[in-house]
Amino acid sequence: MEATIEVRGLRKRYGPTLAVDDLSFTVVPGQVTGFVGPNGSGKSTTLRMILGLVRPDGGAALLGGRPYHELRTPLCHVGAMLDAGVIHPARRARDHLLWIAHAGGLPARRADEVIELTGLASVARRPVGGFSLGMRQRLGIAAALMGDPPMLMFDEPVNGLDPEGVRWIRGLLRARADEGRAVLVSSHLMSELEDSADHLVVIGKGRLVADAPVAELIAAASRNRLRLRTARRSEAMTVLAGAGATVAVTGHETVVVSDLPAERVAALLSEHGLPVGELAAHRASLEEAYMDLTGDAVEFRAAREDR
Repeated sequence: MEATIEVRGLRKRYGPTLAVDDLSFTVVPGQVTGFVGPNGSGKSTTLRMILGLVRPDGGAALLGGRPYHELRTPLCHVGAMLDAGVIHPARRARDHLLWIAHAGGLPARRADEVIELTGLASVARRPVGGFSLGMRQRLGIAAALMGDPPMLMFDEPVNGLDPEGVRWIRGLLRARADEGRAVLVSSHLMSELEDSADHLVVIGKGRLVADAPVAELIAAASRNRLRLRTARRSEAMTVLAGAGATVAVTGHETVVVSDLPAERVAALLSEHGLPVGELAAHRASLEEAYMDLTGDAVEFRAAREDR
């Protein structure tokens, strides 16, 4: 079965609110695809429609060319973690995974394999109610990996993880993509996606805003911007803004300058006797690129399915 997640013209309305509006994108094998957007943009509703938990009003979501309800052994095709907290608190971690194995027709040994893989061996026989958020996240990831599926979907997988756990999940996502699996990750942490994602799908108000490689988005956000370091930052900002530049503070002595070429910036600072410690092309962060793309979509009444 081809490991491709396809969203084709998905639409979903809740009363007067259009939560997802003609949304289309593809998650291809061999890549980690980040799925981002402001709160209420339709991310959670989209993920639930892909997994058959919410029925779309239009369009289709396909997993390896088929809708979720047509998969005969779903766990062996797609693994997902949307909410790590939906486990009975009295159930032990290993028992939870054994139940998933039984329900999915998988051998019991698979539960122990994913317990080892996710670092839960020392707490496998403890009730989930005593787990930290990070431990619950690991258990949710373990459940998603049970069927060794070619497609994976995670909603905020690093939520609650400590730095070692964040590094671990980053490596896990990368390794699964390198094995040729399709990996879709919804996250609010642009810094994490910048380090782990190959591609980014950005939505706002239920519609597609961008669908491009991470490197391409960063390059576009970096274009025509300069990084300036000067000991007289406030005076430099006044001079440059007066000449039509857009200036943003990034540090005690540093700013990012847009809308003026480097030669003009240097000349203006020289004319006013302002020192220049550094003047160079600015490399934007993924967060800067994201904010540029979604600036018009942050004020939006969330659909009831999204948080």
